[in-house]
Amino acid sequence: MSYPQQLTPEEKLADAKRLLSLPLIVVICGSTRFMPEMNEADLRETEAGRIVVKPGCDLKSPHGLWSDPVEAEALKARLDDLHRAKIRLADEVLVVGDYIGDSTRAEIAYARSLAKPVRFTHPGVDPDA
Repeated sequence: MSYPQQLTPEEKLADAKRLLSLPLIVVICGSTRFMPEMNEADLRETEAGRIVVKPGCDLKSPHGLWSDPVEAEALKARLDDLHRAKIRLADEVLVVGDYIGDSTRAEIAYARSLAKPVRFTHPGVDPDA
């Protein structure tokens, strides 16, 4: 007797997105030094009919939420976890900017480990090119 194979959480998510007829979901990655470029990419991707998720906090810009260094470090860890969740949610990744730092390099590797397509605004910075 054969039993139906259980779907993985990723397969369940993909099925739910199909059933809901959701547009392609794109996550924007890159150094927060490129926030203006990320906003422009968000605009262009949205105009193309895609759902966009991107970093919501720029820890390089002063703000009361991360003015305390200890709290800022804890927040960074939470934001890194949140961004990995955005990568899992997304159908593809768009890397913005002409520089790839350690965090962005790790995000690219994570996305590729999940078999997510990765696009670049500056293809020459692809660490695997």
